[in-house]
Amino acid sequence: MPSLEIFFDYACPYCYQAHKHLVRLIPRYPHISIAWRPCEAHPRPERYGPHSDLCVRGMFFARENGADLWAYHERIYRAIHVERVRVEDLGALSRAVHDLLDADAFRPALERGDYADALRRANDYAYGQSGVWVVPAYRAGGKRLDAIEDIGVTALTLETFLRGMA
Repeated sequence: MPSLEIFFDYACPYCYQAHKHLVRLIPRYPHISIAWRPCEAHPRPERYGPHSDLCVRGMFFARENGADLWAYHERIYRAIHVERVRVEDLGALSRAVHDLLDADAFRPALERGDYADALRRANDYAYGQSGVWVVPAYRAGGKRLDAIEDIGVTALTLETFLRGMA
């Protein structure tokens, strides 16, 4: 089964748009498995907000605890880009995902700094090892699709890339 690595940042509007394309397209390609590769387009201390570090650490929590990652992604993208939730505030983020995850475990895990190392490794994997320079970015079988800065990835470009994985 071919594997598609998807590098993304929840705070990136181009990643949000590409995710909507992916949700629509991926049912046509059931043979493709997805490896979610969250990374920060603007990691701290850079002042380009909102920062998505808590959201990414939350995704690692969600994955480890068997949550539906598609639902988590949708919720976080909607919280940031539609509802304008202050996701840098752990209380606000926890409320945004309270029905998807065990809230009694989620918030304390992030307060303790759980998954901070996973976040650092994810950023290093994206930018240091995988040649990502802008998100969203896709890698599969030695092929790559990178967004155009300040434009993103079109549905047609993404579909062409997915079709090439057959």
